[in-house]
Amino acid sequence: MYNFKKQTNAAPLAVFRLFFGLMMFASIVRFWANGWIEKLYLKPNFHFSYLGFSWVKPLGNYTYLFFVICGLAALFVAMGYKYRVAIITFFLSFLYIELMDKTTYLNHYYFISILSFLMIFLPANATFSVDAFINKKKYTNIPKWTIDSIKLLLSVVYFYAGLAKLNSDWLFRAQPLKIWLPSKYNLPFIGENLMQQNWFHFAMSWSGMLYDLAIPFLLLYKRTRIIAFVFVVFFHVFTRVLFPIGMFPFIMIVSALIFFDAKLHHKIITIIQQFLSKFSFLKKSKNQSKANTISIIDHYTFSKTIAKISYPILILFFAIQFLCPWRYLLYPGELFWTEEGYRFSWRVMLMEKAGSTNFKIVDTKTGKFFMVDNTDFLTSFQEKQMSFQPDFILEYAHFLGDHFTKQGHKNVAVFAESYVALNGRLSTKFVNNTVDLYQEKRTFKHKKWILPFSTKIEIKGI
Repeated sequence: MYNFKKQTNAAPLAVFRLFFGLMMFASIVRFWANGWIEKLYLKPNFHFSYLGFSWVKPLGNYTYLFFVICGLAALFVAMGYKYRVAIITFFLSFLYIELMDKTTYLNHYYFISILSFLMIFLPANATFSVDAFINKKKYTNIPKWTIDSIKLLLSVVYFYAGLAKLNSDWLFRAQPLKIWLPSKYNLPFIGENLMQQNWFHFAMSWSGMLYDLAIPFLLLYKRTRIIAFVFVVFFHVFTRVLFPIGMFPFIMIVSALIFFDAKLHHKIITIIQQFLSKFSFLKKSKNQSKANTISIIDHYTFSKTIAKISYPILILFFAIQFLCPWRYLLYPGELFWTEEGYRFSWRVMLMEKAGSTNFKIVDTKTGKFFMVDNTDFLTSFQEKQMSFQPDFILEYAHFLGDHFTKQGHKNVAVFAESYVALNGRLSTKFVNNTVDLYQEKRTFKHKKWILPFSTKIEIKGI
């Protein structure tokens, strides 16, 4: 039975807070600097939305304000200044940014969203924070579960990612790595040799699966922790070299530090303090330092205060994390084909899917029709994502129906001609072109207008 009253040193959580905040701040700055705010949120005339969140939209140039707020909140989280307000602000602003357009969905954005939600309930400013300095109060110890909850979330991410790789395409066809790796021919030393070898594609597939399944346990076990961290660094640096996945590898590397004992984190804090001491305006007087050291309040009182709201919320939170990846079992058909229950399940880079989807607007009474030029409404990136994802196709069909109805067209029906290729297979018909998609409702129910997949991918994990 887990002991929720057990205490542990506060340093690991403080270091995690610092690095998380800095990484998030850097991510926001990078996103802005690359011009992605304008490209992804301001230029498109139409935005794909999550079911139930169609009201969340970019607000023109005011969209930049969300990124300013999110970036500043991340910086305040890093400093531990007004921490609770800062982390709530970061969570809400980051969540709004992610909900503005479903086209930008990535697993690591989802990870940041749920991690920042979890951090709302953790005393990450207990020590080594501006809050502790200003209040002249710090906690040497905090409830152990506050650190273990982050370890558990990281373990869920890795382990479920490993389970998702237990499928026949990944293990026995080396797909989609067999498609992606040969394109890396320009990499020094390995591009023209290893990346072109069939055996290397399989080795990468199997080692990726084994890494994800094993790394949580290797990090948890003290004797294997150091070598596990070396694996973490190598794996994420290597994948960052191979694929354009932004800050995610560095976030995962830094996050893995929380599995280490407090001694390492105290060393990190000492190094940072020595660096900060070079700046005269950040130096503390001896009296301030002494006050900070002796003003340690009862850590159990603190944990008891937050437990009343934290425990039930976090139990529900982790129940959702455990169950959500299995929701695909509620749907018939091939998961990779229909993608019903695919998102929010740590299925990371498991498929290469490409499609071509065109729409026909028909007057049901006269039979007259015309074809839609998707570039009139979608950016190239949006069109690419729409072409093979059923919920995107349906939402876009509804948009087209509404658009042309408002233009004065009568008896509007919307039909799609769609062909999709999955993991190196030949392109096959994807959507029943006799179904009026404008009459199909957007729900979580199975989409019967998706044509059956020609083969079966054996899913042995999730």
